[in-house]
Amino acid sequence: MTIIKEIGDKLPELHKQVTQEQIERYAHASGDFNPIHLDPEFAKLSSFGRIVAHGMLILSFLSEMLTTSFGQSWLENGRLKVRFRSPVHPDDVVTAFGSVTKVTDTDKGHHVACVIGCRNQNGEVVISGEASLYPNSE
Repeated sequence: MTIIKEIGDKLPELHKQVTQEQIERYAHASGDFNPIHLDPEFAKLSSFGRIVAHGMLILSFLSEMLTTSFGQSWLENGRLKVRFRSPVHPDDVVTAFGSVTKVTDTDKGHHVACVIGCRNQNGEVVISGEASLYPNSE
């Protein structure tokens, strides 16, 4: 777990290559068998032109980064607000990133707010948003 102390601290980036196998496994785990995720011929005819990864699969990369940064506290009281900006495709490399934007002392302890996101290998932001938690609630 990384110790985050002050405004401007960067969260450790997480890099993941998205594979068709991951997408298929996520479909089975989530029950989301939309052909845009699984059927290349169907996806080719869509506005995306090819297979699109589940947005929640990509969002899980952010949660993994936040768990690495804040440990059990993230899992117990973390909050997310995100926007899905662009599709992610098989073989894309996604980087989850973030930094601390606010630290507030409250009656519950320190409250930390972060700007977070994921970008693809071309630098295009595919998810953007905010995360917050009480990191010392363990």
